[in-house]
Amino acid sequence: MKKWAMIIDIAKCHDCNNCFLACKDEFSENDFSPYSAPQPRHGHRWIDILRQERGEFPRVDVAYLPLPCMHCDDAACIKAAKNDAVYKREDGLVIIDPVKAKGQKGLVDSCPYGVIWWNEELDIPQKCTLCAHLLDDGWETPRCVQACPTGAMQFLSVTDSELDKLIQSEDLNIWHPEYGLKPRVYYKNLYRFTHSFVAGNIVVKETDECAEGVTITLRNSSGDILGSTITNNYGDFKLDKIEKKRDPLSLEITCSGFEKMELKIDQEDSIDLGTIFIK
Repeated sequence: MKKWAMIIDIAKCHDCNNCFLACKDEFSENDFSPYSAPQPRHGHRWIDILRQERGEFPRVDVAYLPLPCMHCDDAACIKAAKNDAVYKREDGLVIIDPVKAKGQKGLVDSCPYGVIWWNEELDIPQKCTLCAHLLDDGWETPRCVQACPTGAMQFLSVTDSELDKLIQSEDLNIWHPEYGLKPRVYYKNLYRFTHSFVAGNIVVKETDECAEGVTITLRNSSGDILGSTITNNYGDFKLDKIEKKRDPLSLEITCSGFEKMELKIDQEDSIDLGTIFIK
């Protein structure tokens, strides 16, 4: 059967917070039992936005990761709940029963993603339901997806085989796969949060001009190629999707008519090598 799944493209998220505001507008002080009790006006972020800055001046990029409930197929909160207070629907959504979950504050800590919130006034744990009440009423998307102005969020009803094809064709990944919880929220361009880059600028020493068309090759300590690119007309280059490891790297700079150069890099996070002169 088909189940709901969400795809979020990190490259398209601009941190506008429309998703957060739409969620707050829908759930704040609104009771949608048995799906959810009213969300407090302040404090809760049922869809949060994480921020990641990579690199160093002047080559810096910033990425944003919207973080709703993952609606995991092997959810830790379901295992931690007493008297079936948390359950998974046939369509893939994970729901916290606002009546049965009363007093179960431990559910907040059961989620390694940190997306379960505690309502002190109502004495219950709460989280994103992906607007289950609206979906059951015929809506095709939750409010957060509807409100996204850049199309960074997609909401799909797919079979497992259809989802597997999308994962392959769109190069989708999950946030923190080491948790082993099988989330139904997938990310595109997740490397902007999980990997690093090496960037720099190549200049001809004798003329002080930008060197276009220079081949840049990055290798690990075993000599394997991690990436290769060619400088643009400003002499700039950027090699991305590099795993964050304490592994000495070698940067080869080659161009017809110029001396070959090799730089050793002790790189773990994103790094800007600045201006590199070739002769």
